[in-house]
Formats: sequence, C-alpha cells, structure tokens
Amino acid sequence: MMNDVPESTPPVWRRMPSRRAWALIAIVALVAVVALIIRHGRGLQAAGQGGRGGPMAVAIATAAIGDIDVRLPALGTVTPLATVTVKTQISGQLQQIAFKEGQLVKRGDFLAQIDPRPYQAALAQALGNLRRDQALLANARVDLKRYQDLGAHGVVAEQQVATQQATVQQFEGTVATDEGQVSNARLNLQYTHIVAPVAGRVGLRQVDQGNYVTPADANGIVVVTQLQPVSVIFPLPEDKLPGVRKRVHDGAALTVEAWDKANTTRLATGELQSMDNVIDPATGTIKMRALFANADGALFANQFVNIQLLQDVLKGQVIIPLAAVQHGAPGGANSTFVYLVGADSTVTVRPIVLGVTDGERVAVASGLKAGDVVVTEGGDRLRDGATVMLPQNGPGAAGGAPSAPPGNGRNRRGSVHHQWGGKSANGAPGSR
Repeated sequence: MMNDVPESTPPVWRRMPSRRAWALIAIVALVAVVALIIRHGRGLQAAGQGGRGGPMAVAIATAAIGDIDVRLPALGTVTPLATVTVKTQISGQLQQIAFKEGQLVKRGDFLAQIDPRPYQAALAQALGNLRRDQALLANARVDLKRYQDLGAHGVVAEQQVATQQATVQQFEGTVATDEGQVSNARLNLQYTHIVAPVAGRVGLRQVDQGNYVTPADANGIVVVTQLQPVSVIFPLPEDKLPGVRKRVHDGAALTVEAWDKANTTRLATGELQSMDNVIDPATGTIKMRALFANADGALFANQFVNIQLLQDVLKGQVIIPLAAVQHGAPGGANSTFVYLVGADSTVTVRPIVLGVTDGERVAVASGLKAGDVVVTEGGDRLRDGATVMLPQNGPGAAGGAPSAPPGNGRNRRGSVHHQWGGKSANGAPGSR
C-alpha cells in the first residue's frame, strides 16, 4: 500500500511513505512518550514515599543529656571609655610631632613640642620681678623693726610706725602676685611639651609640624582613643530585662561575646558592666554596656559587632541537633516534629516541643528522651514508616558542647557531629 501511487509519479516520490504510514509512525511515537512519562512518574512516586524500592540513606544523631546556654543576641557598637582631642593650651609654633599615626601610647608619652623660647623668657621675667619685690619686702621689714624699737622709746611717732607697717603689707602682696606669675609662667612652659592625656591609640594628625597653633583650634593636634579596655553598648528588648536583672542581682558575672559582622568569627569575650537607667520608649529597648580587655586590639571604635549575652546555663536538658527538627505537616502548620529511627531501621513521626535554641543545638522540652535516634539529613524525602539506611559508624551524640551563634556554622567549645557516610555534619572527617 505504501507504493499505491500513480505510475506517472516521479520515482523519488514513489519511495516516500503514504499518509497511512505517517499516521502509524505518529501513533507508535506517542505510545513511547506516554510510556516514558509513566515510568518517570513511578520513579518520583517511589522516591517521595521514602524509597519503596529501597531504604533511603540519611544522617542521624542521638539525643543526649547536656547543658545548653541561654543567649540573648544583639547588635552592638564599640564605644571607647575615653576619646580625647589633644589640643594645645598655649599659642606657638609647632616644632615637633613625636608620634606616628596609629601608634599605641601610654598616659604621659611625649606627643608634640611647641616653641618654648617665648615662655622661657616670660618665666625669667617673672622670676626677676619676684626677686626685686622680695628684696623690697625684706628692706621694708627691717625699717619696720627699727621704727618699732624707736617708737617704744618715744623717738618716732606712732603714725610713722603704722605707715611702715602698711608698706610691709603692700610689698607682701606684691611678692604674692609675683609668685603667682612665676607659677603661671612655669605652667605655660610645661604646656609647650604636650603629652598623652590617656593611654590608647592615636589617630591621624590634624596639623603639620611648623604651623602656628592656638587653643582655639577646633581639630586640635590629634585624637587619642582608649581601646584597652574598651566597651560595647548594645540594646536589649525590655522583656529580657527582668531575667538579666535577676542574674545581676544574684551576683552573677554575665559573659558577653563580640562576633564580627558576618557572625563567623569571635572577636573578644568580655563581661556585662552596667545598664542604662531608662527604657527607650521609641524602641522598647534598654542599653547595656559590656567591658572587653581587647588585649589584641580586635575591637575598634565605632565598629558594629554581633553580641551574644550569656544569660544563663540550663542543666540536664535533652538536646538534639537543630537540623533534626521538621516544621509543618504532618502535625499541622505550626507543629514541630522529628523522624525517630527505630531498631528495625524504620522511622516514626514524633511530635516534640522545643526549648532553648543555642546555635546548631536545641533543647527538647517534651517528646524525646536521651538515647533516641533522630534523622538530621534526608528527612524531606521520608514519610512515617519509611525504611532508612543508617551510617555504618553510628550516630553522633547531640549533647556536646554548645555551638557558635546561629548562622555561622562554627563551634566554640567542641562540636556536634551528625554522622553519615563517615563524616560529621560540619564536613570534618570521622568523629571527635
């Protein structure tokens, strides 16, 4: 039939399939496509049902009893305890700059020198005036003594003695004035030698050597910022205040950690120093001040840091990795549950009530006990009753040391290992 064409048709056209052949080819192709779609759909359904075709590989961890930190996060600003603009207290030519920009200085270290010669001359003049008036005073006292002796014998009048007494008092006042001028001249001469008023780091110089400086210069010579120790001011919500106040009232020294902007590196560890006496009505927060030794200089003035205030440590909590917690169905939109692994390597949906979260770990208020094994990776492909393939080296304990702040993936005093295929959840090989 495929060649059922008139004989007058050219030979090339006679070899092409007929309409019936084309229809048959289209039907066969459609059947093949439908078969492929059905096979692919069955594969997806098997995977979504937890691997009816075989157990699903998952990562697991064991719930354990441990301590968990109650941490209050905040965004803080590094605030120096002292920031001093070094200004000259007298006028003169700046002869020497003795510091390097960014240098750490101690209190009393030499910073700059103003031309001392005018003030040395003023001191010499004040000293000369003092010596002259001291001599006049000494002579007046000798005359007074002589007049008093003559007056006792009636040789001179009492009025002359009284006049000489007034002269002595006048010279005493003059000498006192001269002594004050000498002290002032010495102080001005001392001001020509400028030293650091506080210990800290000097900034960029505000004036160059050779310029004429005066006390009216607003920018001064340089700014010294105290950074060792240094404080961080951060706000806390007012509803957190009662718990913090109670701990402080009980005499607890609350630890405060400063982390970098990315919340990946701990910069410094300090202690809560004080709190403000008012709550900001606009934000509903209260300011706190933490003190850091900052021995390595990791904190800079006006730097923004992530703060973790350790309010308390809860003892004897059932702890699991945060990665094991599932949200939503099957318990409802706001439910939390885990996949509990049984002895036969099948999983069961277990609703739980969460407690305090500390980084990668979370306390379970109810629903689990120590020793329960939960799925930490692969739970999105499981269902109740599904069979799982467990790691050969077993689960890791979840009750270890606390992890780093949320979002940074680092541990501060140990590691929480969720093992599968011989590796921990943080990518490190093997176990602790």
